[in-house]
Amino acid sequence: MNAKLTDNTAWDGHRPALSILIPFFRDDPARLLAALDQERAEGVEIVILDDGSGDAALAMRIAYQVNGMRTPARFVALSTNEGRSKGRNRLAGNARGKWLLFLDSDMLPDSPRFLHAYLELIAQDAPAVAFGGFSVDQAPKVREHALHRAMALKSDCAPAAIRRLAPEKYVFTSNLLVRRDVFETETFDEGFAGWGWEDVEWAMRVSKTHAIVHIDNTATHLGLDPARTMAAKYEQSAGNFARVVAGHHEIVSHYPSYKVARALKKMPLRPVWRPALKTIALTGLVPIPLRAFAMRLYRAALYAEAV
Repeated sequence: MNAKLTDNTAWDGHRPALSILIPFFRDDPARLLAALDQERAEGVEIVILDDGSGDAALAMRIAYQVNGMRTPARFVALSTNEGRSKGRNRLAGNARGKWLLFLDSDMLPDSPRFLHAYLELIAQDAPAVAFGGFSVDQAPKVREHALHRAMALKSDCAPAAIRRLAPEKYVFTSNLLVRRDVFETETFDEGFAGWGWEDVEWAMRVSKTHAIVHIDNTATHLGLDPARTMAAKYEQSAGNFARVVAGHHEIVSHYPSYKVARALKKMPLRPVWRPALKTIALTGLVPIPLRAFAMRLYRAALYAEAV
């Protein structure tokens, strides 16, 4: 795999406590990089990975931005796509900090002291794993993203008090702090393909030996998807869900998604009524609560094949 490295002038000789790791694939991470650099947090570095986007103009813009940042930064550009798990493992291999903060490229911190909050947590508690939370607070309200916004608000955007009830379930690589020694023991499973579940599966493994801390230090997911893209991602994720069920049945069997999938598996004629659920979810004239319900059932019907 050919990897082109671009280090800015602040990179050499820096010994960070915290490495911020950002993969991207055809998304523009410029806004996130600017926000992180503007915070001027001491003791951090940024490593960003272009996972084979094949967009020379985008890569050139990011390299130029990295060179102009005050925060020590490295840009790793790959010639071909490695995938979500392998790409994040590669990012960790380029990091020098004792703690790793995974951020998705379409995230944006909700607080001007976002990095400081993590540095304070590290200094006070030295957690093995911490998840800061997920929001849609800064995401523009546009009609084509209304379904995704509604579903995210119902499930993903839970406060820390709720997330602590099922610590491994609410772990996403969108805003995830990991101590290096923990990650060196448990990296992301590169057997996952496409979209979904590799972060939750990682948390299931880690939760057996380490506490997962949940705090309210959120970042906004700016990259909300149209309904059709959501459906396509769920379709991709069915195989990954099957992998989780096979490896962690004792945990996932308590999840509502598993229980609903089991119930739907018993229903006849799935190939007939499952497309109807998708049609309802994609129909813009249908009220959002009904579309969200149909989309959740459609996902569960896909997962029924795995349970």
